[in-house]
Amino acid sequence: MRKKGLSAGFILFLFPLISYCQGSSAECKKSVLITETDSILQSQVDQDQIPGAVILIKKEGQVICEKAYGYAQKYDFNHNVLPAPEKMTSGHLFDIASLTKVIGTTTSVMLLVDRGLINVEDPVCKYIKAFGSPDKKEITIRNLLTHTAGLCEWYPLYYRASTSQECYRIIAELPLSFPVGAQRHYSDLGFDLLGEIIEVVSGMSLEEFMKVNIFQPLNMNHTCFNPLKNMCDAKIAATSAGNPYEKRMVYDSTLGFRVKNINPGQWNGWRTYILKGEVNDGNAWYANKGVSGAAGLFSTAEDLQKIVDMLMNNGMVGSKQFISPATVKLFLTKDKYDNGLGWMMDTSNSFMKNTPEGSFGHTGFTGTSITVIPQNKISIILLINRQNIGLLKNGEYYSTNSVRLQILNVVLKYL
Repeated sequence: MRKKGLSAGFILFLFPLISYCQGSSAECKKSVLITETDSILQSQVDQDQIPGAVILIKKEGQVICEKAYGYAQKYDFNHNVLPAPEKMTSGHLFDIASLTKVIGTTTSVMLLVDRGLINVEDPVCKYIKAFGSPDKKEITIRNLLTHTAGLCEWYPLYYRASTSQECYRIIAELPLSFPVGAQRHYSDLGFDLLGEIIEVVSGMSLEEFMKVNIFQPLNMNHTCFNPLKNMCDAKIAATSAGNPYEKRMVYDSTLGFRVKNINPGQWNGWRTYILKGEVNDGNAWYANKGVSGAAGLFSTAEDLQKIVDMLMNNGMVGSKQFISPATVKLFLTKDKYDNGLGWMMDTSNSFMKNTPEGSFGHTGFTGTSITVIPQNKISIILLINRQNIGLLKNGEYYSTNSVRLQILNVVLKYL
């Protein structure tokens, strides 16, 4: 069995190169960075820890590394290796999972704030009347963006809903699990509600608003919901074999999710095939037809980079001001929980550990992540289709945290 880490031969090859580059040219350090990045990600593929990955590293407006590794799909539904696994390319679309929250929903809210149509301190009940109840009337848009609204951390909406409007109603009816504003508890439900607010204020569907106001102006031509319908010729990385982990979230009470008034057996619409172009997230797929404020977008590394570049340039895109610097600063200023609005800014997270003040990013359950280090003018987009390997024996998906941290440390060392 092949052991983890670098081979002895590779170390002997790499050592003189690293030694030579100490204090040497930027090009030499870039070469070592790419070599080490290759080693990290290729070894993960070779050891069958991940099927494949795409990485895009950029500094000061220049692409340092953009490469694909492994396979877009390696396994079928029965966990058999495909006779001819599909090779990964940098152009493959990924289910970006919770990166939807920042790429799509947070950017949409930023635009509405910038246009004076909403304020982050507005109470949610100004736009969603059901939130005028005594327990919810103090919840603000800021609370939704910062996961401090007190909403339950997760709920299988599809057990009781099959449309977005039914989802919104159920979320409004659910009792709060925590005091408003007192604690940060990451919850998809808050971003579902932000999607509703975007629709109420704009008069457009969430999908159309993002398309017209974000993706088209930024030439993000490979970003959309429901790519099988909207981008039928696209190459798409496969994710999970159905929704085995989410099913476990419903059935296995030891995971700690507060699922009240749900009998696990009352719904059985679980998918029984490899997901490829269908969003992995159950609430987005089963209850929201693939479109929600919390999950559902598919994109490429190059498209995601366009949002990152815009934020790194204080809202500028080329010669045009896409979002004002004031709004960018508002959303990328830490709160008392060390996070921004939508974006994570807590540098204790593995994907941005020990980065300088002002760094921000986010992760997605499927294996996606973005790390931005404005102080160093660096960004790292790492897309991994980890779920196609399947669940591990412990019932979890392989954690990519160590991979993200290794990549980050290499970038910080050589850039």
